[in-house]
Amino acid sequence: MGRSRRTLPEELLLLALDPATGTTAQPQSLDLGLAGAQLVELALAGRIAPDGDRIAVVMPRPTGDPTLDSALELLRRRGSPVRAVHWIGGPRLGLRQIYLSHLERCGMVHAVAGQMCGVLPTTRYQATDTAISRDIRARLDSAIRTGVPPDPRTAALAALAHAVGLGKHLYPGNEGRSSRSRLRDLIRHDPMGGLVAHAVMDVQNGVAAQPRRNQPATASGRQPGPVPMQPRRSGMARVAAH
Repeated sequence: MGRSRRTLPEELLLLALDPATGTTAQPQSLDLGLAGAQLVELALAGRIAPDGDRIAVVMPRPTGDPTLDSALELLRRRGSPVRAVHWIGGPRLGLRQIYLSHLERCGMVHAVAGQMCGVLPTTRYQATDTAISRDIRARLDSAIRTGVPPDPRTAALAALAHAVGLGKHLYPGNEGRSSRSRLRDLIRHDPMGGLVAHAVMDVQNGVAAQPRRNQPATASGRQPGPVPMQPRRSGMARVAAH
């Protein structure tokens, strides 16, 4: 596979992939989260930067990752900074399947064909190296358990996991309540991750159309996001083969 570090979209998808069923949790909101994860990864790579609640391309040079470079090129073609909420809510759905196929090409998951109700063809995905998924989960668990401020990558992953509603998948039941609360609180440790996570929740809550008004700017000049909310859960869904 060649790379020692996974991108945030890859990590978010692996985090959502249920090893027992081969399906992804929160499939509808996960597309939004993957679009947001692309933005954070491009920011970490120095290709884009936040401009208030907008995203600006600061270095159009490709990263070498085809899925990220496709997003970067689309942002570049905009010609001017775009609101994060408009980008995430834009007509680029299907990222979940794009990334599942990408992970399969990279050898990180393998597809298992099947049928739903004995009729409809489906495809389940199993991780080929469970150590990678365990490491991703361990980073989140450590940040939640120790209370030590995580690195920006882990903080952004936590923010996105909360934004797409993975909290109840990762930490279910009453015994997971405090962990879900701490997962939500990790959103404050990375400004870019927080901006994107709030944009993901805004899209889900149907408030993407209007810019925020009458809110004081933060010290960085960015308008603060809303109080984090737990988005609606859509349960588990199988990925249909095309």
